[in-house]
Amino acid sequence: MKADTYNAQGKKVGEVTLPENVFGVAWNDSLIHQVVTGMQANARTPVAHVKTRGDVRGGGKKPWRQKGTGRSRHGSSRSPIWKGGGVTHGPRNEKVYEVTIPKQMRVKALMMALSKKLKDGEVIFVDSFGIEEPKTALANKILGALQIGANAKGLNRTKNAALIALSDPSDASVKSFRNIARVSCKAVRELNPVSVLQHGYIIIESPDAAVAILSHRTTKKATKLAAKKVKLATKEKASAPKEKSAPKVKKAAKAKTK
Repeated sequence: MKADTYNAQGKKVGEVTLPENVFGVAWNDSLIHQVVTGMQANARTPVAHVKTRGDVRGGGKKPWRQKGTGRSRHGSSRSPIWKGGGVTHGPRNEKVYEVTIPKQMRVKALMMALSKKLKDGEVIFVDSFGIEEPKTALANKILGALQIGANAKGLNRTKNAALIALSDPSDASVKSFRNIARVSCKAVRELNPVSVLQHGYIIIESPDAAVAILSHRTTKKATKLAAKKVKLATKEKASAPKEKSAPKVKKAAKAKTK
Protein backbone atom coordinates (compact mmCIF):
# COMPACT_ATOMS: atom_id res chain seq x y z
CA MET A 1 0.00 0.00 0.00
CA LYS A 2 1.21 3.48 -0.88
CA ALA A 3 -0.10 6.98 -0.26
CA ASP A 4 0.89 10.44 -1.45
CA THR A 5 2.90 12.76 0.79
CA TYR A 6 2.45 16.53 0.69
CA ASN A 7 4.40 19.51 1.98
CA ALA A 8 3.06 22.45 3.98
CA GLN A 9 2.13 24.23 0.72
CA GLY A 10 -0.17 21.36 -0.34
CA LYS A 11 2.09 20.11 -3.15
CA LYS A 12 2.85 16.43 -3.68
CA VAL A 13 6.46 15.64 -2.78
CA GLY A 14 6.57 11.85 -2.68
CA GLU A 15 4.99 8.63 -1.46
CA VAL A 16 4.93 6.65 1.74
CA THR A 17 4.62 2.87 2.03
CA LEU A 18 1.87 1.79 4.43
CA PRO A 19 1.86 -1.62 6.13
CA GLU A 20 -1.24 -3.80 5.75
CA ASN A 21 -1.42 -4.51 9.49
CA VAL A 22 -1.93 -0.79 10.21
CA PHE A 23 -3.85 0.71 7.26
CA GLY A 24 -5.35 -2.43 5.72
CA VAL A 25 -7.36 -3.92 8.60
CA ALA A 26 -10.95 -4.97 7.86
CA TRP A 27 -13.76 -3.10 9.62
CA ASN A 28 -15.62 -4.84 12.47
CA ASP A 29 -18.69 -3.01 13.79
CA SER A 30 -19.01 -5.05 16.99
CA LEU A 31 -15.37 -4.61 18.02
CA ILE A 32 -15.36 -0.87 17.29
CA HIS A 33 -18.60 -0.33 19.21
CA GLN A 34 -17.36 -2.30 22.22
CA VAL A 35 -14.03 -0.45 22.41
CA VAL A 36 -15.41 3.05 21.79
CA THR A 37 -18.30 2.75 24.26
CA GLY A 38 -15.93 1.21 26.80
CA MET A 39 -13.42 4.06 26.49
CA GLN A 40 -16.19 6.65 26.77
CA ALA A 41 -17.52 4.89 29.88
CA ASN A 42 -14.03 4.89 31.45
CA ALA A 43 -13.72 8.61 30.79
CA ARG A 44 -17.08 9.30 32.42
CA THR A 45 -17.06 11.20 35.73
CA PRO A 46 -20.28 10.66 37.73
CA VAL A 47 -21.29 14.10 38.98
CA ALA A 48 -25.09 14.02 39.18
CA HIS A 49 -26.15 12.97 42.68
CA VAL A 50 -29.56 13.19 44.32
CA LYS A 51 -30.47 12.84 47.99
CA THR A 52 -32.74 10.06 49.13
CA ARG A 53 -35.16 10.46 52.04
CA GLY A 54 -32.38 9.27 54.34
CA ASP A 55 -30.00 12.00 53.14
CA VAL A 56 -32.37 14.97 53.43
CA ARG A 57 -32.11 16.88 56.68
CA GLY A 58 -35.13 16.92 58.99
CA GLY A 59 -38.29 14.86 58.95
CA GLY A 60 -37.72 13.24 62.31
CA LYS A 61 -41.14 14.18 63.70
CA LYS A 62 -44.33 12.56 62.50
CA PRO A 63 -46.35 15.31 60.71
CA TRP A 64 -49.62 14.43 62.47
CA ARG A 65 -51.09 11.61 64.45
CA GLN A 66 -51.80 8.33 62.73
CA LYS A 67 -55.59 8.29 63.08
CA GLY A 68 -58.46 10.66 63.65
CA THR A 69 -57.50 13.60 61.43
CA GLY A 70 -59.18 12.38 58.24
CA ARG A 71 -55.96 12.88 56.33
CA SER A 72 -53.57 10.34 54.89
CA ARG A 73 -51.15 8.75 57.30
CA HIS A 74 -47.53 9.94 57.01
CA GLY A 75 -44.45 9.16 59.00
CA SER A 76 -42.05 11.80 57.68
CA SER A 77 -42.19 15.12 55.87
CA ARG A 78 -39.10 14.08 53.91
CA SER A 79 -40.95 11.35 52.03
CA PRO A 80 -40.40 11.47 48.24
CA ILE A 81 -44.04 12.41 47.70
CA TRP A 82 -43.63 15.57 49.80
CA LYS A 83 -42.19 18.87 48.65
CA GLY A 84 -38.66 19.17 50.02
CA GLY A 85 -38.42 15.40 50.44
CA GLY A 86 -35.96 12.94 49.00
CA VAL A 87 -35.74 11.77 45.39
CA THR A 88 -36.37 8.20 44.29
CA HIS A 89 -34.51 6.44 41.48
CA GLY A 90 -32.35 9.48 40.77
CA PRO A 91 -28.69 9.42 39.65
CA ARG A 92 -26.12 8.62 42.32
CA ASN A 93 -22.39 9.21 42.10
CA GLU A 94 -21.60 5.85 43.70
CA LYS A 95 -22.28 4.03 40.43
CA VAL A 96 -19.16 2.71 38.69
CA TYR A 97 -19.20 2.85 34.89
CA GLU A 98 -15.66 1.57 34.26
CA VAL A 99 -15.17 -1.47 32.06
CA THR A 100 -12.08 -3.48 31.19
CA ILE A 101 -10.87 -3.28 27.59
CA PRO A 102 -8.12 -5.74 26.61
CA LYS A 103 -5.07 -4.08 25.10
CA GLN A 104 -5.24 -6.20 21.95
CA MET A 105 -8.79 -5.01 21.30
CA ARG A 106 -7.77 -1.35 21.72
CA VAL A 107 -4.87 -1.72 19.28
CA LYS A 108 -6.96 -3.54 16.68
CA ALA A 109 -9.77 -1.00 16.95
CA LEU A 110 -7.26 1.82 16.37
CA MET A 111 -5.92 0.12 13.24
CA MET A 112 -9.49 -0.41 12.00
CA ALA A 113 -10.28 3.28 12.48
CA LEU A 114 -7.12 4.36 10.64
CA SER A 115 -7.82 1.89 7.82
CA LYS A 116 -11.38 3.20 7.44
CA LYS A 117 -10.18 6.81 7.37
CA LEU A 118 -7.58 5.99 4.71
CA LYS A 119 -10.14 4.12 2.62
CA ASP A 120 -12.50 7.12 2.77
CA GLY A 121 -9.69 9.50 1.75
CA GLU A 122 -9.62 11.25 5.11
CA VAL A 123 -5.92 10.75 5.96
CA ILE A 124 -3.40 13.35 4.75
CA PHE A 125 0.34 12.75 5.08
CA VAL A 126 2.57 15.81 5.44
CA ASP A 127 6.35 15.56 5.42
CA SER A 128 6.81 18.58 7.72
CA PHE A 129 4.85 21.63 8.79
CA GLY A 130 8.02 23.70 9.04
CA ILE A 131 6.76 25.70 12.04
CA GLU A 132 9.70 27.08 13.99
CA GLU A 133 7.81 29.46 16.28
CA PRO A 134 4.17 29.57 17.43
CA LYS A 135 2.10 31.22 14.70
CA THR A 136 -1.64 30.55 14.50
CA ALA A 137 -1.87 32.42 11.19
CA LEU A 138 0.74 30.07 9.69
CA ALA A 139 -1.15 27.02 10.97
CA ASN A 140 -4.37 28.31 9.36
CA LYS A 141 -2.51 28.89 6.11
CA ILE A 142 -1.22 25.29 6.14
CA LEU A 143 -4.75 23.95 6.70
CA GLY A 144 -5.97 26.00 3.76
CA ALA A 145 -3.20 24.64 1.53
CA LEU A 146 -3.96 21.04 2.52
CA GLN A 147 -7.50 21.13 1.11
CA ILE A 148 -6.60 18.51 -1.47
CA GLY A 149 -9.53 17.35 -3.60
CA ALA A 150 -13.25 17.82 -3.09
CA ASN A 151 -13.44 15.78 0.12
CA ALA A 152 -10.87 17.88 1.96
CA LYS A 153 -13.25 20.85 2.02
CA GLY A 154 -14.40 19.43 5.33
CA LEU A 155 -11.33 21.04 6.91
CA ASN A 156 -13.39 24.24 7.08
CA ARG A 157 -16.14 22.85 9.28
CA THR A 158 -16.63 24.51 12.65
CA LYS A 159 -15.99 21.53 14.96
CA ASN A 160 -13.65 18.52 14.96
CA ALA A 161 -12.43 19.27 11.45
CA ALA A 162 -9.02 17.62 11.82
CA LEU A 163 -6.73 15.81 14.21
CA ILE A 164 -3.05 16.71 13.85
CA ALA A 165 -0.96 13.62 14.64
CA LEU A 166 2.65 14.58 15.41
CA SER A 167 5.41 11.98 15.41
CA ASP A 168 7.70 14.25 17.42
CA PRO A 169 5.54 16.98 19.01
CA SER A 170 7.21 20.37 19.28
CA ASP A 171 5.99 23.32 21.34
CA ALA A 172 5.85 25.51 18.24
CA SER A 173 3.55 23.13 16.33
CA VAL A 174 1.31 22.38 19.30
CA LYS A 175 0.89 26.05 20.25
CA SER A 176 0.23 27.03 16.63
CA PHE A 177 -2.63 24.55 16.14
CA ARG A 178 -4.17 24.49 19.62
CA ASN A 179 -5.60 28.00 19.21
CA ILE A 180 -7.77 26.83 16.28
CA ALA A 181 -11.12 25.66 17.64
CA ARG A 182 -11.85 23.07 14.96
CA VAL A 183 -8.45 21.35 15.21
CA SER A 184 -6.88 19.13 17.88
CA CYS A 185 -3.27 18.03 18.35
CA LYS A 186 -2.07 14.68 19.61
CA ALA A 187 1.12 12.63 19.50
CA VAL A 188 1.03 9.57 17.23
CA ARG A 189 1.80 7.28 20.16
CA GLU A 190 -1.30 8.64 21.96
CA LEU A 191 -3.80 7.98 19.15
CA ASN A 192 -6.88 6.00 20.12
CA PRO A 193 -10.07 4.91 18.30
CA VAL A 194 -12.24 7.63 19.90
CA SER A 195 -9.97 10.52 18.91
CA VAL A 196 -9.56 9.17 15.36
CA LEU A 197 -13.27 8.59 14.71
CA GLN A 198 -14.59 11.82 16.18
CA HIS A 199 -12.52 14.00 13.80
CA GLY A 200 -13.21 14.46 10.12
CA TYR A 201 -9.60 14.26 8.91
CA ILE A 202 -6.33 12.90 10.26
CA ILE A 203 -3.24 14.91 9.24
CA ILE A 204 -0.09 12.93 10.00
CA GLU A 205 3.27 14.71 10.06
CA SER A 206 6.50 12.80 9.27
CA PRO A 207 4.67 9.74 7.88
CA ASP A 208 7.71 7.44 7.91
CA ALA A 209 8.25 7.93 11.64
CA ALA A 210 4.51 7.76 12.34
CA VAL A 211 4.08 4.50 10.45
CA ALA A 212 7.05 3.03 12.33
CA ILE A 213 5.47 3.97 15.69
CA LEU A 214 2.09 2.51 14.75
CA SER A 215 3.61 -0.62 13.26
CA HIS A 216 5.65 -1.15 16.42
CA ARG A 217 2.43 -1.26 18.46
CA THR A 218 1.04 -4.10 16.34
CA THR A 219 4.38 -5.93 16.29
CA LYS A 220 4.71 -5.66 20.06
CA LYS A 221 1.20 -7.02 20.43
CA ALA A 222 1.94 -9.98 18.13
CA THR A 223 5.23 -10.72 19.93
CA LYS A 224 3.56 -10.73 23.34
CA LEU A 225 0.74 -12.93 22.05
CA ALA A 226 3.20 -15.46 20.60
CA ALA A 227 5.20 -15.51 23.85
CA LYS A 228 1.99 -16.04 25.81
CA LYS A 229 0.99 -18.97 23.60
CA VAL A 230 4.42 -20.59 23.97
CA LYS A 231 4.30 -20.15 27.75
CA LEU A 232 0.81 -21.65 27.90
CA ALA A 233 1.80 -24.61 25.73
CA THR A 234 4.85 -25.26 27.92
CA LYS A 235 2.73 -25.10 31.05
CA GLU A 236 0.17 -27.54 29.64
CA LYS A 237 2.91 -29.91 28.58
CA ALA A 238 4.46 -29.82 32.04
CA SER A 239 1.11 -30.43 33.77
CA ALA A 240 0.06 -33.26 31.44
CA PRO A 241 0.15 -36.72 33.09
CA LYS A 242 3.11 -38.78 32.07
CA GLU A 243 2.48 -42.07 30.31
CA LYS A 244 3.28 -45.10 32.39
CA SER A 245 6.01 -47.25 30.95
CA ALA A 246 5.49 -50.99 30.58
CA PRO A 247 6.43 -52.91 33.71
CA LYS A 248 9.81 -54.52 33.56
CA VAL A 249 9.74 -58.27 33.50
CA LYS A 250 12.09 -59.70 36.00
CA LYS A 251 14.33 -62.38 34.67
CA ALA A 252 13.75 -65.75 36.22
CA ALA A 253 16.52 -66.70 38.54
CA LYS A 254 18.69 -69.40 37.11
CA ALA A 255 18.52 -72.63 38.97
CA LYS A 256 21.76 -73.34 40.66
CA THR A 257 23.32 -76.52 39.44
CA LYS A 258 25.15 -78.65 41.84
